[in-house]
Amino acid sequence: MKKYVMDSFAMIAFFEDEPGADRVAEILKSLMARKAKAYMSVINWGEVYCNTLREEGVETAEKVIEQLRKYPIELVDADLKLTYEAAKLKGRYKIAYADCFAAALSRKLNAVIVTGDPEFRKLGDEYSIQWLKAN
Repeated sequence: MKKYVMDSFAMIAFFEDEPGADRVAEILKSLMARKAKAYMSVINWGEVYCNTLREEGVETAEKVIEQLRKYPIELVDADLKLTYEAAKLKGRYKIAYADCFAAALSRKLNAVIVTGDPEFRKLGDEYSIQWLKAN
């Protein structure tokens, strides 16, 4: 079964109907049909909330989080081991700390990262990435 790690970039693109939203919608449909599994770090979940809060306000941020809960995306806590792996990535690559959690989770679960964030290109070929493209 295909496994995905949903980056905040992907979920924000979906909720704001930005380029790549169609691909995220396909993945979400496959989750609902139980043809794939998806995971998200609580750090990336928080990033979805804070970015929406900053850009759209608390009411919209709460609605987005409520919609996100409807999808079978397993939230993964940032325990010591995951945080350690994310910190090592942050020390090695010049990418956002939250992105390091998505990458670390991807490595832990042997899952494909779903994102359109160009910062992930700095990881090279070490990680499997489903790149979001324009509609």
